[in-house]
Amino acid sequence: MSVYGRILLAGFGSLMLLLGALGFQHIGELAPCPMCIWQRWPHVGAVLIALAALTLMWRLRRPLAALGAVAMAGNAALGLFHAGVEQKWWEGPSSCSGVDPSSASAEDMLKSLEESSTLVMCDQIVWDLFGISMAGWNAIISLGLALLWIFAALPKTPTRYVAPT
Repeated sequence: MSVYGRILLAGFGSLMLLLGALGFQHIGELAPCPMCIWQRWPHVGAVLIALAALTLMWRLRRPLAALGAVAMAGNAALGLFHAGVEQKWWEGPSSCSGVDPSSASAEDMLKSLEESSTLVMCDQIVWDLFGISMAGWNAIISLGLALLWIFAALPKTPTRYVAPT
């Protein structure tokens, strides 16, 4: 596959993930948490990078592909962090994670209750497939897209020279 094909496929993959997230939000009525929203921005960036690399800035396609790889690797890390928060492996941001009743004051619990009516919690799994949440799938697919971007950023491998006989 050519560099252009890899960039096109990587940008299309990010576009499909964005459309899927928006479909879950607007058609499936699954409101996103703040960390879900954060995970959308690298995909927006990747789509814009792909468009730039394939049109206006095609001469910079390899450096742009490297930038796309950084965006997707960062997004894979963010998705993994979010999946870990959902699985209770570690704590998430206090602004969107549940309060542990055993360690919280009454004031913290009341504040959490007030915010939970308007805020989707980052530590709750609202949808999963084969036991993997949306954040987990985003991490897995973003890692694959990062690899695709890396392959697009690598210089073309030279053809093997065979000496004439």
